[in-house]
Amino acid sequence: MLEAAGLTAVEETVYRLLITTTTASSDEIASQTGLAPGQAQGILAALATKGLASPTDRQPRHFTASPPDVALLPRLQRNADALDQARSAVTDLLETYRSTRRRQDAGQLIEVITGASALRQHLRQLQDNARHEMLWFCKAQYVAMPSGSNRAEFDALARGVRYRALYERAFFDDEGAIDNVIDGVRAGEIARSVPHLPLRLAVADRRIAICPLVPGGPQGSPSEPTAALLRESSLLDALTALFERYWEDAVPLHVSSSGTVDDTSDTAPLSETDRKLLSLLVAGIADKAIASQMGLSRRTVQRHIQHMMTLAGAATRMQLAWQAARRGWL
Repeated sequence: MLEAAGLTAVEETVYRLLITTTTASSDEIASQTGLAPGQAQGILAALATKGLASPTDRQPRHFTASPPDVALLPRLQRNADALDQARSAVTDLLETYRSTRRRQDAGQLIEVITGASALRQHLRQLQDNARHEMLWFCKAQYVAMPSGSNRAEFDALARGVRYRALYERAFFDDEGAIDNVIDGVRAGEIARSVPHLPLRLAVADRRIAICPLVPGGPQGSPSEPTAALLRESSLLDALTALFERYWEDAVPLHVSSSGTVDDTSDTAPLSETDRKLLSLLVAGIADKAIASQMGLSRRTVQRHIQHMMTLAGAATRMQLAWQAARRGWL
């Protein structure tokens, strides 16, 4: 049982015997274990070298056992650390092996998934193995996973995986879709909406993705759905870039206190002050000049700008100008 701590079976037997006695000589160990006296002496010397036993001043020479927590736990911890390092090295070697194979064999890059059941299983595994971020294109009319059935998302969110989901407008016409989005946003999902999405897509950690190979859903192909599982490649990079492009132009979705999904482009119109300030900002006028012209403090101007950036889901002023033009705020 103590092989993980570096003890042989006979060393463990002798150590356990020492634990039950105050002290013991090699002759006493030999008589109780059936070992030859010379063999018992060698085992006691080995235990002393490993820090599991120490000699006393009694003659003939006796040994006493070291406390297990002092003698064994540090050894186990060192072995555990070495095992973790070895596991990490094996993981790196495996990734190098797979990367080499993918460059030589296209079959290692793309795996075809056929059937709704197999697709559901792969989507669950994709989320179960995600460690950092999941990206989703959510089109209307599900193919394999009805609204509300993706419990793997909530498990992933609970362990700290970031979810960014893009919904096309028609998605909200599906039964249970709105309630599903509300539950996801409340659990931590970051949701946005666009008029239309080009395809269905799920990307985990920017390293593996699933997307359809033929149209699906009630209005798509009547045959079993066929999808592709894509591993790290230029194609996966292109799909991830496509997501980010749509995400930049999408409208943020929020859940109101009454439990409804709000589209910030429609539910949060700008005030007259905001519109005037925005027109000056887009014209390239500096904050200080805007403040002077509108009779506001510079801090107030910056607060109004930050408020509009939040409404538009913009990270920069350039994005704010773009979103303002799209939404007819100017």
